[in-house]
Amino acid sequence: MSQYFDLGNETLWNPSNGASRLFQRQVAVFEAELGVSSGIGPMENDECQIDPITFETFVNTLLAQHRRTTHAIVLALSEGFIATVLVLAERAGIKVDWARLGTTPDGPLEDVQVSVLTGMSAPAEAGAWGSGLREKARQLGRRMPR
Repeated sequence: MSQYFDLGNETLWNPSNGASRLFQRQVAVFEAELGVSSGIGPMENDECQIDPITFETFVNTLLAQHRRTTHAIVLALSEGFIATVLVLAERAGIKVDWARLGTTPDGPLEDVQVSVLTGMSAPAEAGAWGSGLREKARQLGRRMPR
């Protein structure tokens, strides 16, 4: 069995039920954390529609929040989800402004990792931050059937 994440008549992803269920639960977690809707509609009859405008806002908000985070555990828990979202965003034709996102984060840092030995950690360098997420998304994209 599988489910479909569609944009209009185009299927962006056709995962197994288990992967779909886990992804949808993570969507709800990140919607609550960010305070914005994802644009990923409810699963009905094994299909859900993605609203591209709302999804674009979600993607950019998710990436901006991720850029402001230096906590190793928060990063580890979120990067697989973010890479999955990036695959869907690319397939939906959403352009991510990596140059803008890679600059010094807007606003205060959140969930900062503090070490007794080294003090507060700084955000990853722009190139490393963006390239790491894009590479993870490329790897996952090859395993995300349509």
